[in-house]
Amino acid sequence: MSSNSLHPLHPLFFPASVALIGASSDPERIGGRPLRFLLEAGFKGAIYPVNRSGAAQIQGLPAYQNLMDIPGPVEHAIIAVPVPGVEAALQECARKGVRVVQVFTAGFAEVDAQGAEAQQRLVDICRAADMRMVGPNSLGVLNPSTQLIATFSTALNGLRPQHGVIGLATQSGAFGSATYGMATLRGIGLSRVIATGNEADVDVAECIDYLADDPDTRVICAALEACKDASRLRAALLKAADAGKPVIIMKVGRTEIGAAAAATHTGSLAGNDAVYDTVFAECGAYRAASIEDMLDLAHFCAVTGALPQNEQVAIMTGSGGIGILMADCASEAGMQLPDLSSGAAQRLHEILPFAVVANPFDTTAQVTSVPDGVTRVLEAMAAEDAGFGTLFAYLAHVGLSPTRFASTEKGLIALRQANPQRQLVVVMLSDPGVTQRLEAAGVSVFADPTRAVRAVAGAARMGRLRRQLHRLPATHGTQAPVAQALPVALTEHQAKAMLGDAGIPVLPEQVCTSAAQAVEAANRMGYPVVAKIVSIDIAHKTEIGGVLINLPDAKSVAQAYDTILQRAGSAAPAAHIDGVLIAPMVSGGVETILGIHVDPVFGPMVMFGLGGTAVELYKDVAFASAPLTPQRAQALVNSVRASALLSGWRGGPQYDMQALTQAMCRLSEFATRHAQHLGGIDINPFVVQVEGAVCLDALISTR
Repeated sequence: MSSNSLHPLHPLFFPASVALIGASSDPERIGGRPLRFLLEAGFKGAIYPVNRSGAAQIQGLPAYQNLMDIPGPVEHAIIAVPVPGVEAALQECARKGVRVVQVFTAGFAEVDAQGAEAQQRLVDICRAADMRMVGPNSLGVLNPSTQLIATFSTALNGLRPQHGVIGLATQSGAFGSATYGMATLRGIGLSRVIATGNEADVDVAECIDYLADDPDTRVICAALEACKDASRLRAALLKAADAGKPVIIMKVGRTEIGAAAAATHTGSLAGNDAVYDTVFAECGAYRAASIEDMLDLAHFCAVTGALPQNEQVAIMTGSGGIGILMADCASEAGMQLPDLSSGAAQRLHEILPFAVVANPFDTTAQVTSVPDGVTRVLEAMAAEDAGFGTLFAYLAHVGLSPTRFASTEKGLIALRQANPQRQLVVVMLSDPGVTQRLEAAGVSVFADPTRAVRAVAGAARMGRLRRQLHRLPATHGTQAPVAQALPVALTEHQAKAMLGDAGIPVLPEQVCTSAAQAVEAANRMGYPVVAKIVSIDIAHKTEIGGVLINLPDAKSVAQAYDTILQRAGSAAPAAHIDGVLIAPMVSGGVETILGIHVDPVFGPMVMFGLGGTAVELYKDVAFASAPLTPQRAQALVNSVRASALLSGWRGGPQYDMQALTQAMCRLSEFATRHAQHLGGIDINPFVVQVEGAVCLDALISTR
């Protein structure tokens, strides 16, 4: 039994007694299936069917008309009655002193506003009684270690999940049943499973928190449709990382259409998908793209018990084509294939004189004529001076012949034991017994080479993320005092003035209300200059021809003033015009974009990318939670592919990275101070020069 008994969710998975309110004698109905599953699985706790019908027995067990008639205590109750009866059933649970309740019934916040009000009443009942609730609209929980199958999923009609070390928490019941169905058919064991449904009370984040403490769980899988409590999710993911437990998470709603569907289904906001990616990574979790990938990675972590020490791999193969396939996949996944050490190369040449020593190392068919050839090659590749964290061995289908494979199997297990710091992954078709023995010794076995590489790449990425976890300051989310309130709307000039006060470099510029004033300003600044329309009603100035650049003299400035006002009046006759902005012309440097996205769930996020109009086309941008440190600002810059242009690309100049990261940190601090009222910020372009950097255009929106 779990020693995690003090956690509020403990009685959900380890109840001494379970009552099913709405129990049915029909084992195929929603109220009958959980009862049948508990009986068939051999649950050892007390089971109490409750039904108003007055039946003496239900599925062979004594039945009760209401919960209060049950003579003993009830720790865990399941409510499977129509919507009108749920509230009364929950009140009865409160009077009985039930500790946790699952509400299977659907028809609440996921439907409409009236359903949301009814759901809130359920929450109020639970809080008043210090009782925890899963659901409504939940599919249930499973604990294979105690035969607790408290769900109505029809997946249990044909399979029984086996006990293992992988925990699963999911909002979607269908996702959960599909996942544990696939896991069971693959022979992957599970520690705990929970489907949280509408998450009126218990959510996936709290379940991750529980699994991080649970001694039976070594790997955590989770699936989210949306998050309502950012702090709780961050804390749970970091807790799991600190406990050394990998978290593989799926978040549906990547596209705008998917996000809208998620909101309709759960009654929750889905949030910005790129922000979820960022938060998961900052907290050490890996985001899987499919259930298959999630299970591959979870099983790899469960078998090996540790994450690869780095993202470098070596590949031994008896097939040149498979070796190339695996190398391509590794490269695409961000893995590196370093050259083999000189010592390893010498030993390999001695074992197979005619083979070309490289990574991947193709043994060719010669290896079969060398006594213990496979084992000796792998031992040579895994020499002490080898820097890679994972060694792959492609062995085709030799594992299908256990007797012929016995000596190689023994050698592989010995190699793994002698190299605990390095993961050993065998890719082959194999007899189930062979696979089981190898994996029991920590040798991961895959039939498909591509899936093997993807799983290792995911595990290695988690290892890297775990080494650079980000913890928000303790004051994050509290309302810090601000020296200056944000106006409802700001022009470009006003926005840059505020950002300049925050320490972000801006140009000396002037808003002019006459052509003569514009010429005077340009003469003072020095030519060439830029002229721009200033209006809170015209956000995208270039689209109306409201920006003229590289103006060389007074005559061109005066003409530009009149031209810009004429274009603005024609394109936006109702717009309020403040004047024309005159600013020095900046040439050279690299245009970047700095931004703030205030996510409704996770708060202010800093965005960085290469600037100009192409940023929306290529979407080569990255996010990080505010506030930033200089080190995290640098990491954010480096995560953008095009940032190579800032660092001497193809013999080009080195640009002022310190000025860039300093501006990013100050922008993040500004956003944190104003988070309560800030909508977003775009600084585009922010030009980084060889010495210094400067904001050329800015937009601040408020809410």
